Amino acid sequence: MKVKHGFVMRDVAGQTVIIATGEVSRTFQGMIRVNDTGKVIWSGLNDGLTVDQIVDKVIAEFDVDRATATADVETFIGKMRDNGFLDE
Repeated sequence: MKVKHGFVMRDVAGQTVIIATGEVSRTFQGMIRVNDTGKVIWSGLNDGLTVDQIVDKVIAEFDVDRATATADVETFIGKMRDNGFLDE
């Protein structure tokens, strides 16, 4: 599973956002603001990491237990999947 081509993460005015570029911007014209956890998850998805690998990165980056990290990662990925941001 990876982020669909055409979606990019950028830092804008002190906030991290996901925007659509190129052809994708014809159907998605907004932006999504993500927090630090979202940045780690998005980067993991963009790099083609597995869910377990992304959970490990979240645990390494933040003071969080595995159950919480797993729930957060699965929730984020579910929202990305529901909104058509992922290639699977």
